[in-house]
Amino acid sequence: MCDAIMALFPAFAEVSENKVEDSSTELDWLNNKSFQAGNALSLHSRFLEKSTEQPNKREESVGRDITCSDGESSGKEDGPPKKKKKKSEKKRKKKKKHKKKSGRASGSSGSDSETIYPSDLKREEEGIRHQPASLGTRFTWLDDLQSPTENPFCVDRKPDPANWTYKSLYRGDVARYRRKGSSSLGLDFRRQGVSWEDSETKKKKKVGVNGNAADRYFSVATRKLLRAAPPVPVIPATPESGDVLNSTSFLPLGDAERDNTRHELDSKAQTSVNPLGVYDSSTSLWMQGKGRLLQDDAKPVAETEEKSEYVAGRTEEFNRRLREQPADTQLWIEFIRYQDELSAAAFGGDEEQQGSDLAERRKSSYRAILEKKLSIADRAVETNPTCVALQLERLRICQDLWEPSTLAKEWKKLVFLHPNSAPLWRKYLLFTQSYFSSFSVTKVNSAYGKCLSTLSAVRDGSMVSHPALPGIEEDMLDIFTQQCHFLRQSGHCEKAISLFQAMIDFSYFKPDSVKKLSTKQQVDFFETFWDSGEARVGEVGARGWKAWMTQQERGGWVQPPAEEEEEEEEEEDEEEVKDRSQPRGTVWLEVESSREAAHWLPWRPDKAKGQSEEDCEDPDRQVLFDDIGPSLICLTSPELQLRFLLSFLAFLGFPVDFVLSAAPYQPSMLLENLSLLTQGASLQRPLTSFNPLETGINPVGHMTTLQGTRKWLGLGKQGEKFLTNVFSMLQPFLPPPHRAVLSLSWMLYEKLKVLHCLRSGNKKRLRAQGKSSKRVAKRLLKEPDNRSSLVLWREYAHLEWVLGNLDEARKVFSTATAMGGTRGLGSPALCELCLLWSQLEVENSAKEPGGVADVTTSPAVAVLTRLAEGTSSSSSSQTLTPVSILKARRSYDQVLSSSLSSLDQKIQNHQQDGNAAQDEPQEDKLRLRGLVGCYALFQYLTVSIQAAIAVYSQARERMEELHRSLTPERQPDHDEATTRPSRTVHSQHVSWLASDSWPYSAPLWSVYIQVENRYHSAGRARRFFTTVTRDNSSSVVPRLFAIVAEQHRKQLVDAAQRSCCLDEALPILPENGLSNRIRGLFEGATSTEIGAHCPLLWRMYIHFLVSEGKVDKARGIFYKALQNIPWVKGLYMDAVQLFPDHLQEFVDLMTEKELRLRLPLEELDILLED
Repeated sequence: MCDAIMALFPAFAEVSENKVEDSSTELDWLNNKSFQAGNALSLHSRFLEKSTEQPNKREESVGRDITCSDGESSGKEDGPPKKKKKKSEKKRKKKKKHKKKSGRASGSSGSDSETIYPSDLKREEEGIRHQPASLGTRFTWLDDLQSPTENPFCVDRKPDPANWTYKSLYRGDVARYRRKGSSSLGLDFRRQGVSWEDSETKKKKKVGVNGNAADRYFSVATRKLLRAAPPVPVIPATPESGDVLNSTSFLPLGDAERDNTRHELDSKAQTSVNPLGVYDSSTSLWMQGKGRLLQDDAKPVAETEEKSEYVAGRTEEFNRRLREQPADTQLWIEFIRYQDELSAAAFGGDEEQQGSDLAERRKSSYRAILEKKLSIADRAVETNPTCVALQLERLRICQDLWEPSTLAKEWKKLVFLHPNSAPLWRKYLLFTQSYFSSFSVTKVNSAYGKCLSTLSAVRDGSMVSHPALPGIEEDMLDIFTQQCHFLRQSGHCEKAISLFQAMIDFSYFKPDSVKKLSTKQQVDFFETFWDSGEARVGEVGARGWKAWMTQQERGGWVQPPAEEEEEEEEEEDEEEVKDRSQPRGTVWLEVESSREAAHWLPWRPDKAKGQSEEDCEDPDRQVLFDDIGPSLICLTSPELQLRFLLSFLAFLGFPVDFVLSAAPYQPSMLLENLSLLTQGASLQRPLTSFNPLETGINPVGHMTTLQGTRKWLGLGKQGEKFLTNVFSMLQPFLPPPHRAVLSLSWMLYEKLKVLHCLRSGNKKRLRAQGKSSKRVAKRLLKEPDNRSSLVLWREYAHLEWVLGNLDEARKVFSTATAMGGTRGLGSPALCELCLLWSQLEVENSAKEPGGVADVTTSPAVAVLTRLAEGTSSSSSSQTLTPVSILKARRSYDQVLSSSLSSLDQKIQNHQQDGNAAQDEPQEDKLRLRGLVGCYALFQYLTVSIQAAIAVYSQARERMEELHRSLTPERQPDHDEATTRPSRTVHSQHVSWLASDSWPYSAPLWSVYIQVENRYHSAGRARRFFTTVTRDNSSSVVPRLFAIVAEQHRKQLVDAAQRSCCLDEALPILPENGLSNRIRGLFEGATSTEIGAHCPLLWRMYIHFLVSEGKVDKARGIFYKALQNIPWVKGLYMDAVQLFPDHLQEFVDLMTEKELRLRLPLEELDILLED
């Protein structure tokens, strides 16, 4: 091996002259005194021996000198005889393993407790440097030569492997290189050559990383490395107070002064040992007499110990507190859920495994955690046997451990022990309704009947063991309404309508002789009336239970001759299958939905035609008393009876003002219609597009696919006749306020049908429906109680406006304001009427090309000004003066201030008397709504949008203190005044604040999305949606609108990508990440407890996957949805539409679960053959 002689620092090679004689004593800064070649090679030889010998043997250091003879002499001089013997034995073993090291002599070394310092080696080898030696047998620095020589190199016949690997301490002095090829300069390739061999460590390293040069940041090795050496402590320090459970959520930082002091001490120790900084960390520790610190092993061990200490501390704190407070049920639940955190920490590395081993470990660990949680829950229930929350938590854990039969028995046992708990009954009903393996419509319907009959017995006092809890009647009404919607969603509309018919008779036409009896006894008496064949509520000739029982005591009815009806047979002649060339699944969907729309009323035999029960073609259209009898309940208060009537109207598809009636208990289970997410999108009606509101709940008879349309508007001819009979029968028995509510709902229903015709664009149908609706509205206004009702006149004027009769509508509005007299702002109904009139005028002015240039000529400002003045608005066409506008603003301000002051007094009265809010009339509840809306719109039209927002902010600060008398669904009617000029940021802030307080308001979320779409700012909306959905888990509405916003954004991006190709169509749109984001939102929403039982969410998810071309995944999501909402017939109909090849499978599932099937496949085949 050739060695070129050069200086340590080539730039100063010519400066040194006489350094060979006494180079060790010369204090020149170019001389590196701390570096000794002998020390380096000796340490390197010890490193090689340590790597080859076994760990359990003693280490031995072998010193190797520059020449072979010097090494042998040094080896003979030192060491006792015993160590020589051990040395020779180890030398023989080394020769067998490493034949290439045959020329080396081993030097003696002490035991493991002895330490060799460089100063000792320096004294032993000082004489060696002064001994003369030929240049051909030893290495010499070029600077140490006194005179040049002819042969300035030597041949190393005993090669040192350190020249190849450079694992010694002087590796920093050798330039790094990469070898390319196997040749070497200066060798005769015919006679000489070099054999390059890779070290074993490099081979092992290559095998360890699969031959890759570098790992990617997402690789398994990199993730393990990041997790093994975290930059900061991930486990917070345990507080000294011992309150581990109430520790803060942030990670406390270390003591900066203590860290700085420790760093200074370490720096001083490092400087004293390594003044020139040429030693690495391991050598510095060796110089201090310390062993080498295995940092790679110490850090994970320290972190594991820290984690275990933290976990043990928290567990110990839980156990201590539970021993001291065994009755703290919330603490037990926290301890049970803390086990999930423990499992996440213990099995956090599962994602690094792959294959079946990963699934098996996850499954075993999940089951182990469940069993551990179950043992804690059993102990908690044993300590607190009367706590329902702990029992529910225990059953939730057992849902994945026990068999369905065992789980059902435990649920029945629990409701048997707590029969008076309505929330527990709701949980039980949700379990029976959503547990697919044991679900059937008959079982769930009987469970509802058992629940209501048990709660009725508790309310009556028949069940002496358990007292009735407060609000039990409201809970019973909510459960009854939920049962009716369950029957509708499963296709059994006839049973649901029969339930409502029976409840109307049971509540409004009950005989006086049975009112004091228990509910069960009343139901037994009612069964005789139901099975007598007498006409029921909604049927022709119905008189009610009370009249029938009175007449039975007198001797029975005298049947009058029945009138012939020739009109009903016309509809049955229509052909059900219009196009037989369509696919089989499409035909089944059309016939099934058409029969659902036509046959939602229960079938009754017509005695005039001589019909009997055997004449019914579909036996499921007949309803037995056993299916509805156990679900009948008693409603004593008039408010609950009104709520029941409004629930019945909403079930039929009527728009209902939820200020007067409570919303459903679990509205997410009833959401099936996309109209909830698409309302308010009309640019022509930005202020009145939410009038009336869409609830997202399908009415009776509307059973079709997600994007399907109804066969006809409303309830059809039979439904309209049924509705008219119900109203004519109920009105004489209702108080005047309740009759006004029914009339208003009917008027809104007629207006809704006209709006549907207007959206469809069918002018002929719109003209016919307009005439019919106007006829109904005029008939309602002719009734004595409704002639002076400003609410009905307002809706009739709006109906005329929608039909395009603007002049006629203005006349109706003017007549109504004249009827209001001079009360002005003191009349809430008049404020509502003028608000709607002014909003319609603003929308109409926006359609004109130039709009309204002067405020004094604006019709809307004229209406609002006349309202503040207390004069009739018939002269609204006259030009206003600025003085009148200023007076009107002052009047608005004074009335609003006085109303808010009186609101404070009402809050105090409400706190003193909890029923005060229920006794208030309708106008008092709605007083501020119209006033604030008129004042805000007036300020917007005359001042600016900022002034309108100030009005809303002032009113909202006061109204937040009041109990939720004003529900969030109606508040957007005021905020829509800011949607038209929503290009400003202020309206966006209003939407933010309102959405944060009222996450259930679908209209407000719709307004927020419209505002954000104009800014094209995705990040801000995403952050806001994430914040609201993370903090709110009681409503699925924000999650639905977050999905709708992303879908709208994806449509815009896809349209832009298509436009880039001009006339060429893109076969496949490039992936932009929005699809994955939407899927993530769907998965996150369906993983929540409330989102898992939302039919609209699952149906949207399936349609989205099919639109993306992922049909197999969509089928998987369908079966996953069945595990949570098996009762929803619309889900099966979506599956038939999207996966028509599996029609037989879906129909078999519906038959197995007892869902209503109106067209069996055998009948379908017959229809297709005909």
